[in-house]
Amino acid sequence: MRVEIWSDIACPWCYVGKARFEKALDAFPHRDEVEVVHRSFELDPGRAKGDIQPVLTMLTKKYGMSEAQAQAGEENLGTQAAAEGLDYRTRDRDHGNTFDMHRLLHLAKEKGRQDELIGLFYRANFAEERSVFGDDERLVELAVAAGLDADDARRVLADPSVYATEVRADERESAELGANGVPFFVLDRTYGVSGAQPTEVFSQALTQAWGERPQLTLIQDGKSAEDGAEVCGPDGCAVPQS
Repeated sequence: MRVEIWSDIACPWCYVGKARFEKALDAFPHRDEVEVVHRSFELDPGRAKGDIQPVLTMLTKKYGMSEAQAQAGEENLGTQAAAEGLDYRTRDRDHGNTFDMHRLLHLAKEKGRQDELIGLFYRANFAEERSVFGDDERLVELAVAAGLDADDARRVLADPSVYATEVRADERESAELGANGVPFFVLDRTYGVSGAQPTEVFSQALTQAWGERPQLTLIQDGKSAEDGAEVCGPDGCAVPQS
C-alpha cells in the first residue's frame, strides 16, 4: 500500500501531523508493506527566495491578527507538538520560501533518503535556532546529515530548474485531488485524510484502506490453479512430460 503525503516544511501542522501519522503507522500490523512518499506543496509559492521575515510578522500581515494573537497561536502549537514528543520553538522563528527544500526532497526521493531529509528539515525549522531560510550551506548540511552527497545537493541548489518540474507536478496533482491545505494524506489513491488528525484517525484510515485493496483474480483458462500452465517455484521448474 502506498501513502502519499502532501506537505510544506513551513507548515507546523505538517510537522505535528507527520508525528501522529507515524505513530499510527508504527502500530500498523502491515507496516513493512506500506510505502510512504512525500509530495510537494508550497504554502507561500509567490514569496521571493530572499524575502525572509519573522513568523509572527508574517502571521500578523497575512491573517490580520494582532501580535498577541499570533503568539498565542504559536504557544498552542508548541503544546500540540510537545504532546507528540516534538520540540517546538514558539519564538524567534523565520518564515520564507521553501521551493529549494522541496527540490532537495525530490533528490532525496531518488536516493531513497526522502523521509530522513524531511524529518531533518522539520526539526531544523521548528526546533533549532539556526534558520533554514536564506542559507544554502545550511540546507547542504541537512542533506548530508540525511545521507545525501554534498556536491549533489549543491548542484540542485545552484540551478533553480533542477527538480522544478517535479515540484510543480506535485502541486498540480494536489489541486486535482482537491487538497486546498496541508497536510494531506492519500492512501492508495482511494482515501484522503486532511489535516493533522489524531493518531486514531490515521490508524482507522490505514486499516480501512488495507482491507479494501483489490484482490488478485487468477485467470486459469478454465483449469484449477493446480492444473494450470507450468511455472517455476522454490522447488524448481516443472518439466513437461511427453
